[in-house]
Amino acid sequence: MLQAGIVGLPGSGKTTLFAALTGGHGTVGMVPIPDERLEPVARAVGAAKVTPATLQLVEVAGTGPAMLGNLRKMDALLGVVDGFSGTGDPEADRESLELELLVADRDHVERRLERVRSQAKSGDPRLREEVAALERGLAHLEAGRPLSEFAEPLPPELEPLTTKPLVVVVNGAGGSDLKLEAELRDLDEAEAAELREGPSALDSVLRSLFEAADLITFFTAGENETRAWTLRRGGTALDAAASVHTDLARGFIRCEVIRWNELVEAGSHAEAARRGQQRVEGKTYVVEDGDVLNVRFSV
Repeated sequence: MLQAGIVGLPGSGKTTLFAALTGGHGTVGMVPIPDERLEPVARAVGAAKVTPATLQLVEVAGTGPAMLGNLRKMDALLGVVDGFSGTGDPEADRESLELELLVADRDHVERRLERVRSQAKSGDPRLREEVAALERGLAHLEAGRPLSEFAEPLPPELEPLTTKPLVVVVNGAGGSDLKLEAELRDLDEAEAAELREGPSALDSVLRSLFEAADLITFFTAGENETRAWTLRRGGTALDAAASVHTDLARGFIRCEVIRWNELVEAGSHAEAARRGQQRVEGKTYVVEDGDVLNVRFSV
C-alpha cells in the first residue's frame, strides 16, 4: 500500500484535494490505483477476485511540528499550494511548506538528541556514535538544509520528513481545478472526462507520486485472487514477498516470474510454462514493472 500525507498552508485546498481524490470527507481515505494491465491478467488465470493496489491518504489539520509528525511513516507528501485565489504565490507557498517540514525535523531531531544524550551516559559506544550523528544532523537542519542533503546515515526510526518525496499540487491555474474535481467524483468516468480538460487530479497525482517515489507495480495472479502491488524501483523478489506477507519473505525459497503481457498472451500459467516464458528466480532478483510473481515458500 502506497501512503501519502496531504499538507498545505491554511486555505490552500488540502480538504478539497482529499475530497477530489477519495470522494469523501475526513482525514484518512483509501483510493484504488487504476492499472489497465490488472483485468487482462485476472482473466488469463480465471481469478475469482481482482484487487488493485491502493493509495492511503492522510490529511493533517495544520503545519506545526506536532501535526506534521503524524506523517513520518508516509511514503511521500502531497503539498497543496494556492493557484486559484489570484493573490497566492505557488512557489512562495512551496518554500513555506519546505520550511515547515524542515522546522518539524529540527524539533524531532532535537528531542531525540536530548533522549539519546541521557542514555549515552551509560557509556554505550553505539549511543555515543548516535549522539555525534544527531548533533551533525541538527547542525545541518539549523543551517537551513533538509536531511535529504545530509550525507551521513541517521537512525532509520527517525523517519525524517525532509527526506520524503514532496509532490506539489497546484490548486487552480497551472495545475488542477480541485473544486471541479471534487464535484466530478459523483459522476461516472465518461461524464467526468467530458467536463474536464486533461487528465483527472487522481491520474496526475498518481503519476507524480510514482515518479517522485520511484515506484513500480508488480502482480500476484491466481484463481482465488489477482492483485497489484507497489514496490520501490530496484526492490528484490524478497522485498516484494515481504510487501505481500512477512511469512513469504521469512520462508522464501524461490520465485516464479513472468511478464504480464506474456501471461495474458499464453492464457494461463501452465501454457506460459510450457512455452518457456516463466522462469525461476532467487531472492536477489530485481523486480521489474509489470512482473507477475509466484513466491514459493516454506512455513
